[in-house]
Amino acid sequence: MNESIVQLSIRALLDGRARYVIPMYQRNYAWEEGEISQLIQDVVDTMHHNGASRDYYIGSLVVFRRGKGEDTIFETIDGQQRLTTLSLLAVYLKKLQPEAFTWLSRPTVEFECRPHSGKTFAAIAAATHADDPVERLAPVDMNAEILNGYRLVQKLLPVKLRENGLALDSFLNYLLTHVQIMRVEVPADTDLNHYFEIMNNRGEQLEKHEVLKARLLKALESLPDAKACQSCLHQVWEACANMEKYVQMGFPPVQRDRLFGHHDWSALRVANFDELKVLLQDADKTGEPGIRRRLSEILAEPPEVTNQATRAGDEETPERFNSVITFPHFLLHVLRVETGKKIPLDDKRLLSTFEEFVFRSDDPAGHIKRFVYSLLRCKYLYDHYIIKREFLRGTDGWSLKRLTCNTSDGKTRRSQYVNTFGAEEGDDLINRRILMLLSAFHVSTPTLVYKHWLSAALHYLFMAERIEVGAYLSHLESVARAFVFDRFLAEQPAEYDDMIFQRGGRCQARPASISSEGIRCRLSFGSIENNLVFNYLDYLLWNKRKGEDPQVRDFEFTFRSSVEHHYPRNPLTGLARLEGTVLDSFGNLCLISHSKNSRLSNFTPEGKKEFYAANAPDSIKQYLMMKHVSWNVDTIREHGDAMIDVLMSDLASCDQN
Repeated sequence: MNESIVQLSIRALLDGRARYVIPMYQRNYAWEEGEISQLIQDVVDTMHHNGASRDYYIGSLVVFRRGKGEDTIFETIDGQQRLTTLSLLAVYLKKLQPEAFTWLSRPTVEFECRPHSGKTFAAIAAATHADDPVERLAPVDMNAEILNGYRLVQKLLPVKLRENGLALDSFLNYLLTHVQIMRVEVPADTDLNHYFEIMNNRGEQLEKHEVLKARLLKALESLPDAKACQSCLHQVWEACANMEKYVQMGFPPVQRDRLFGHHDWSALRVANFDELKVLLQDADKTGEPGIRRRLSEILAEPPEVTNQATRAGDEETPERFNSVITFPHFLLHVLRVETGKKIPLDDKRLLSTFEEFVFRSDDPAGHIKRFVYSLLRCKYLYDHYIIKREFLRGTDGWSLKRLTCNTSDGKTRRSQYVNTFGAEEGDDLINRRILMLLSAFHVSTPTLVYKHWLSAALHYLFMAERIEVGAYLSHLESVARAFVFDRFLAEQPAEYDDMIFQRGGRCQARPASISSEGIRCRLSFGSIENNLVFNYLDYLLWNKRKGEDPQVRDFEFTFRSSVEHHYPRNPLTGLARLEGTVLDSFGNLCLISHSKNSRLSNFTPEGKKEFYAANAPDSIKQYLMMKHVSWNVDTIREHGDAMIDVLMSDLASCDQN
């Protein structure tokens, strides 16, 4: 590749003869104290130890030329974090020694379709000196990450100079004259999509979903309202990409109110891409008229939206919720739900899948617009109706909660997370039933790929005109039944797409179509295809016995991957060996963690009972097995028959629905 490489001093880089735009597909500015401190320290170290006349090469800036002559701007492909930080450093130094920066009339870096970033940068640059607050910047116009970067430059540079005994003018002269950067311009005929995929960003390869975003944005360029559509895609993408955060919190307050309702943020209030595009555009132009305050005042007050738990003094980590899936996998689920087609759920095939089903479709731009709206809607549904792992006050557990806000004091709105269905303290057990079933699904498929249960849940939620708790629970139970009986225990396993999209999650198997010999054979050791067979049985047992036994009531699904023989296959000396068909029968099997399986596998049933007397059981089936006074051939058969009866009784309920 014949790339044009130009060596530039930092002054030449920032003197305004070239403009650098940060395109929408790039990450937001994200450098924090570690990265900014390292950049300053590297310059200081070189100057301090190697002399003030030796050049220091700070790295490269990879760009793509847009336009010609005076209209030339460079699209920043790689190095935007470094470029933005150097620009913030120059703005700060100009406040300290304005006479040395008469050539710097305005920031060189620009932000495409990110008005908050541009306005924040401009406001910082307009301040009269380093200690002045940024005047008259409305909250809606503020980019907290860029402001934080500037504050860190203010904080770190004086400390670094003082620690190394360097004068400000010496550092300033060295930075502008002897710190060099290599600007690498890719040729005009470069396939940017391919380049993005193979290039490194700060030593790390761009992730596939970032490449996909760039391609989606490019595919919208031919539309008459391309900029508005691209801006809409960018905003929705950024709001949805953080799977650990509820989507409402991915939008600024004005947009959040318009999208999800001013009073409680509880409903998505747009029906298609065009409504979404107009709303985001209008909200982006709308500030709070007449309320223009100093940034120092904004920073000195508590945020408008705080979590109720934090307000009450409870300890809470910033990452309160942990998603059961990553964003690239989620994109594939959304495409699958939106199209109803057989979409592979392997993130390694993300780009090729979108190439096949989106970019090669009859109307790629139209499909992308539909997908953007579907992405927002699915993320909203996912946040409110799919489990997460919640970390709060030093504990963690499965959570099924929705985000809302209240104005209990009549003035300030505060975010809070409450049970999606029913009372917050769990008085309404139907929320717990859905949570238990979803967690049973999740732990049965611990890998990130091929979570077909998630597609089944999202498809139902996406298609439902109104989400009613009883109907949602019935659907999830039906899906679990279909997976267990139509696939895992069937002579001819059904395909997932047929079960989810063609049959709407309905189970086709009936007790009359399943022979007693056949189901016992398929429930024996080595024949059970998926742990959902055990976990769905535990869900049924929990639902049946939760009111009778505190041990059952408090049971929680965890990642248990080992099928354990309660009566051991290789017993310790003195214990008789059982005949193979009894030993491997369903009555003698339970699901436990791998570590416990390794530790307890050769223990006698009595030894295992003694161990679990001081430990919570791994499964409800196991708990019921240990309630037997003795464990022998008769009790194994008795327990096995009882467990099969629970499964078959649940299957029989299909005829009654």
